[in-house]
Amino acid sequence: MRSPKRKAGFFREHSLSLVAGGFLILWVVLYAVSDAETRLGAFFGNCVADWTGVLVMVVGTKYLFEKGSKESKPVHGRGGKFHRLFAEHSMTIVLIGTGALWAFVYSRVEPAAKWGQVVGNVLSEWVQILGLLLLTKGLFERGSEESKKG
Repeated sequence: MRSPKRKAGFFREHSLSLVAGGFLILWVVLYAVSDAETRLGAFFGNCVADWTGVLVMVVGTKYLFEKGSKESKPVHGRGGKFHRLFAEHSMTIVLIGTGALWAFVYSRVEPAAKWGQVVGNVLSEWVQILGLLLLTKGLFERGSEESKKG
């Protein structure tokens, strides 16, 4: 006999976001207390950038949309042209806006400084995510489940 289905709790519904966020916090703390000039310190700095990107992809694909992306749900919205444009391209718009903020921060920090290297890597991660998002809207890869035409 099957037990009755329980209502999913907050952790179950958001476990991937929460665990990825937990890893990001871990890497930030470890980097903050480490020497960036050591291999381990540099590793922690790279982890900060990488896990920031992971968290953006997990949360972004959960709440934002992109027209032409198989992962995005269809956009059913009311409103004017601007509202529809934002609804259909919210992932790109958010990545460009937050990427501009990271670029501004990077322009203000010393690139060789401890946190300057991390900010540069995060900015690079943003450009990579945005590029991949835009490329996958029109390009395909044989054998990829996401590239199969539906």
